Amino acid sequence: MKIELINVSKIYKNDVKAVSDVNVTIESGEFFVLLGPSGCGKSTLLRMIAGLEDITEGILKMDGMVANNLDPSERNLSMVFQNYALYPHLTVEENILFGLYKKKNMSKTEKIKKCKDVAEMMGLEQYLKRKPRELSGGQRQRVALARAVVSEDPVCLMDEPLSNLDAKLRTNMRKEIKQLQKRLGITMIYVTHDQVEAMTMGDKIMVLRNGRVQQIGKPLEIYNSPSNTFVASFIGAPPMNLIPGCIENGEIILDGGHRLGSLRFQQKRSIQEIIVGIRPEHLNITDVNNRCSINFNFSVKYKEILGTETIITVELGRQEMFIRCNGQVDIPIGKEVGISVETDKICIFDKETGMLINQLSDYLNDVKMISS
Repeated sequence: MKIELINVSKIYKNDVKAVSDVNVTIESGEFFVLLGPSGCGKSTLLRMIAGLEDITEGILKMDGMVANNLDPSERNLSMVFQNYALYPHLTVEENILFGLYKKKNMSKTEKIKKCKDVAEMMGLEQYLKRKPRELSGGQRQRVALARAVVSEDPVCLMDEPLSNLDAKLRTNMRKEIKQLQKRLGITMIYVTHDQVEAMTMGDKIMVLRNGRVQQIGKPLEIYNSPSNTFVASFIGAPPMNLIPGCIENGEIILDGGHRLGSLRFQQKRSIQEIIVGIRPEHLNITDVNNRCSINFNFSVKYKEILGTETIITVELGRQEMFIRCNGQVDIPIGKEVGISVETDKICIFDKETGMLINQLSDYLNDVKMISS
């Protein structure tokens, strides 16, 4: 089912806008993620699609039909909640069968068969006669998923369904939910504040802040070309390094006086104050005496050796800068290291608005490399 939101807003009392002017088309069969910090309006937007919240302004269309005034039961969708919302007095089988309450024309025998088929698909066959209190968190989540998909509705809404699970179980459930969605071919709209869930599960992501859309795109598009400094800092762990600077006489100068000495604009640009964005993996540790196109020397302030990678923290002026290194890099705290920059990966943001001006790789006609 294709879902369209046209200038959709939610306004509460005292003119508080929880959601402002959302415009997006969610294609049929797409795994669409609503991502943002707590209080950004993502759950409110999901509840408006479900019919649990009224739409104050704008139009919601489902397969081309205006759905603003449809009851939740008429929208052909299912929903999985953060707290599972299972009935404690019912067995697993009865909870799953509850997902078929709308199927008036289906016989009891057919419903039981469908329940058992879905339970087998979700690995719940041996738990059908148990009550929710006898299940683990992951098993309860599977029951909630089974209840949602047993109805075979073309749309499934999920409101932070993995937030109550431990890290290992979340990883397993991410894979299971994504595989289930692809197998069933349903449209899934998934709310989360976890960027890892968004990046690994979503076909497309909408980033929200204070009820406003910041960016919509494929995961790697958002990661590589964030539309503004908020998206740049929200996506990525550690986040993109955002370093204030300016363009002076065609040269980029970072706060603290560090110059990107080998990188100049051929033409003086009108933009003066900027923010330079560099992902931690686009900075490389080098020998302090190594001469490369762009090279700075810093002292190591902190390190996190994680096994497969190492995160090095250095100080740039009054702020910290993160460097992601492959493998186990055991550099003593306080040691001076050289840092080289992958210049084609640098993003430049307008300091006043925070909006992406562009990546340096897109300025091939305006930028030239000058050898050291």
